[in-house]
Amino acid sequence: MDIIENQRRVGTKIPSKRVCNAAGLTICIFLLAFAFYLQWVEQMEPCPLCILQRIAVMGATLCFLVALIHNPGLISSRVYAILLSVFLIAGAALALWHIRLQHLPADKIPGCLPSLGFMLNNLPLNDVIATVFRGSGSCAQVSWRFLGLTIPDWTLLWCVGMFLIFPWLNWRRIDA
Repeated sequence: MDIIENQRRVGTKIPSKRVCNAAGLTICIFLLAFAFYLQWVEQMEPCPLCILQRIAVMGATLCFLVALIHNPGLISSRVYAILLSVFLIAGAALALWHIRLQHLPADKIPGCLPSLGFMLNNLPLNDVIATVFRGSGSCAQVSWRFLGLTIPDWTLLWCVGMFLIFPWLNWRRIDA
């Protein structure tokens, strides 16, 4: 039985794509606002992996915003679903890598790197990417926890959660 037919039969209603994109946009704006709060108010300088995770969330934010404004048809909404998937998977993968670095034994933690801005200005892009993924001592430091979870833990949870919901809601054939 088709999902839409089933929801009509049992009397439930899946929100429209526009409502879902507004919800995704709201979540992403909250995540970015909190990241900037930690940086500017709490004076927590983001490491290179944190910055890359923010870029992934910013990409998802832009997709949600454009999809919300555009209110796309079937083909365009599927393009947005694919783009959302790419950004959310990238954010989750970066967070997983960051979590891995945070759980390394002390003797395995790599040395600190220069800032991402310095590397982008002075190294070729492929060297910057390779260097960032090797990690640094600053990426391995845990400077904030909430409910026992670190910033990359929360990023992973939000990216996976949004990946499990929003691409499918944009991919579906019929808008509720």
